[in-house]
Amino acid sequence: MTAPPPARRHLLRAGLLILLIGRQHIAWGATVIAVRLWPAPDYTRVTIESDGALRLRSTRTDNPRQLVADIEGVDLVESLQSLASQLRTDDPNLAAVRVAPAGPGVARLTLDLKQPVRPQVFQLTPVAAYQHRLVLDLYPQHAVDPLDQLVAQYMRDTDASSERAARLLGLDLSALREPGAAGAPAAEDPLGQLIAERERQQPPATAAAAPSAAAPASTRRGKTAPPGSSSGTERLILVALDPGHGGEDPGAIGPGGTREKDVVLQIALKLRDRINSTRINGNPMRAYLTRDGDFFVPLNVRVQKAQRVRADLFISIHADAFMTARPQGASVYALSTKGASSAAARWIADKENAADLVGGLNVRSKDATVQRALLDMSTTAQIKDSLKVGTAMLGEVGRVGKLHKPQVEQAGFAVLKAPDIPSVLVETAFISNPDEETRLRSAAYQNDLADALLRGVVRYFQQNPPLARTRTL
Repeated sequence: MTAPPPARRHLLRAGLLILLIGRQHIAWGATVIAVRLWPAPDYTRVTIESDGALRLRSTRTDNPRQLVADIEGVDLVESLQSLASQLRTDDPNLAAVRVAPAGPGVARLTLDLKQPVRPQVFQLTPVAAYQHRLVLDLYPQHAVDPLDQLVAQYMRDTDASSERAARLLGLDLSALREPGAAGAPAAEDPLGQLIAERERQQPPATAAAAPSAAAPASTRRGKTAPPGSSSGTERLILVALDPGHGGEDPGAIGPGGTREKDVVLQIALKLRDRINSTRINGNPMRAYLTRDGDFFVPLNVRVQKAQRVRADLFISIHADAFMTARPQGASVYALSTKGASSAAARWIADKENAADLVGGLNVRSKDATVQRALLDMSTTAQIKDSLKVGTAMLGEVGRVGKLHKPQVEQAGFAVLKAPDIPSVLVETAFISNPDEETRLRSAAYQNDLADALLRGVVRYFQQNPPLARTRTL
């Protein structure tokens, strides 16, 4: 048999290569690995993960309620079709998702919107378990104010008491209230009074813009009243709870597949319920969640949210992990501006500070650059108060489980840098330890831990009462 001519040999080799590695790699250079939708009150995220970089050829808004994006570099339109199946009816921003071919190697993504948005589109290079990601973040043109979120959270629990608070903010109750809810204004509304006072003290702001720093922590808490005393003025104590990670960022994953982002949210929700039903020296407490669902919140935005509602305390909740299964026990961390208190604390801080890379921060965003600069104003007074509350919490947590370190550790955690709010980061247990992973999944342990954290918070505020506010309404 005679050998095929050179031209035919080349064609045969090319055909074999296509069969071996796939037509989509030869034709357009990338394969879609996964597509994900992350709806949240703050924004909706669309993520397209691929084994090679995709290119957004163009985006346009044909009308205020539709966004069209042509994505170049992917041949298989059907690989994007599952986006539509992931769409939830309660998504605050997206009404419908459609995918269609727009030419060779180009997929057209059409997003029908429930409200006008400010889209941010950016690429993320491979990091952690992710390969290349093309991200479309759909921010409402009118950004959600954390104060509105605080009222909405409040309304879900005590609708009647929140009517007046909502009116003080000029909110549309029909937009916030769940279907079928009803209620009448309450005579006493400490949340409404607090919000009204805050609104007088600072102009309206959004979650994307940090408020100006309030008075230093040392001037805002127990310097005018002895421990255990009551000023006779009802004063709402507001605690910001920050469940770590979320959305694209699962956090650490245990050997049994438990995701950090899930268990810390469950613990935060349990702690929220306890705080909301607790009074200290006659003063009511209220918890505000930086995230109450599975979505990504950048580190600086977590801080800005706590500042916007002018929280009296900030607690970031996490589950530790290490490269081996041996380490165990809970830890509490405060900020340090002079270096970490140990090599382990520095390692943990570096790991937690990398959450923005995994979660997918748009580093080119002008807002992110400006707001991150605002987080370098930490004060000695804030750190001193953070160590006090951290010590109180660590003592209580040690009663329900093992401690990794017997004292509060310090390092440069980005999420603890609010200059006006005592802030701590709690590593509830080592999710990388099989025994502790099992405990973290246990409702009994989550309840015990929430009880312990509450006792620590109460101890701190009993010994360091917040500065009383004068009733003006």
